[in-house]
Amino acid sequence: MIKFTLKCDADHHFDSWFQSAEAFDTLRRAGHVSCAICGSASVEKALMAPSVRPARKATAGTAPGTAPAPAPLSHTPADLRAQALAQLRRHVEENSDYVGMNFAREARDMHDGLVPERPIYGEAGAEDAWKLLEDGVPVAPLPFVPGRKTN
Repeated sequence: MIKFTLKCDADHHFDSWFQSAEAFDTLRRAGHVSCAICGSASVEKALMAPSVRPARKATAGTAPGTAPAPAPLSHTPADLRAQALAQLRRHVEENSDYVGMNFAREARDMHDGLVPERPIYGEAGAEDAWKLLEDGVPVAPLPFVPGRKTN
């Protein structure tokens, strides 16, 4: 097995494991390799540094007066998911009104034409959410818990 750092045409970097370099080339040509962030099939190998185990003396400590080397940027799938969730949360919070526990009532009122439509997010119990869906109100759960806002 070999781990490659890959990048897509949108300059997203991510890591993936392959059986061999030839397996990567075969899968890429067949269109089976895609960006873990945006789904683009235009993927190529990025510049990589080999994983080399440091000498025992180097791991014992750094010389006095020198700073340790910075940790490399991590592009693991978990890090990429966390970045995508943070970006989604930021987008929702910046472009929608938080209505808190009034979400079900607000969504239903907009659907019924009682109040003007606007993007909202908030909280609803499972029973209220199911009732909205059964009544054809377009709602979807967020993959994060909204921060409760005061005032």
